[in-house]
Amino acid sequence: MNKVSFSETEWSPRLAREDDVAALEQLIPVSVRTLQAPYYSRVQMEAALGPVFGVDRHPIHDGTYFAVERDGRIIGAGGWSKRPSLYGGDSQRVEADSELNPECEAARVRAFFVHPDWARRGIGRSIMMTCERAILAAGFRRVDIVATLAGEPLYAAFGYAVTERYEIALAGSVKLPVVRMSKSFHSPVSKA
Repeated sequence: MNKVSFSETEWSPRLAREDDVAALEQLIPVSVRTLQAPYYSRVQMEAALGPVFGVDRHPIHDGTYFAVERDGRIIGAGGWSKRPSLYGGDSQRVEADSELNPECEAARVRAFFVHPDWARRGIGRSIMMTCERAILAAGFRRVDIVATLAGEPLYAAFGYAVTERYEIALAGSVKLPVVRMSKSFHSPVSKA
């Protein structure tokens, strides 16, 4: 099968909706099990599905989560958040997730997933550009990310700097290495 090449200008992220949750719940494990496989063991990926890789409805309800479609099917998703959580689905969150203050706190970039058949075609980049414009419009000037090892190159290309490497503790003594990254905006968003 020949892969058709698309430029990032052909992707138009739209706001995700509550009725997209079922499609996102299908996309996430497919994306994780394929695109994260060069970086994490099967045990790590399976343990992280849900607690780290899962649907968080807060960004959907807040209008800060985006989906990219092709032929009526969601092939990529990702977003930002004005809430403290750095990762994970809402199904296992027990604490309240209040809103951040853009004057003194950093926005979050969250939950980027692309279907493996559509990887490396600019979908993540188009979502990231959309997120950064929205983050600035909301008054935030700093952004924090907890990136997977697979996601680190995308965020680095947008000027995010590594501030910490650590491991998220998961069930069964499993640990998932991640990278905390940060960026401050001093001028309008560039086209990375």
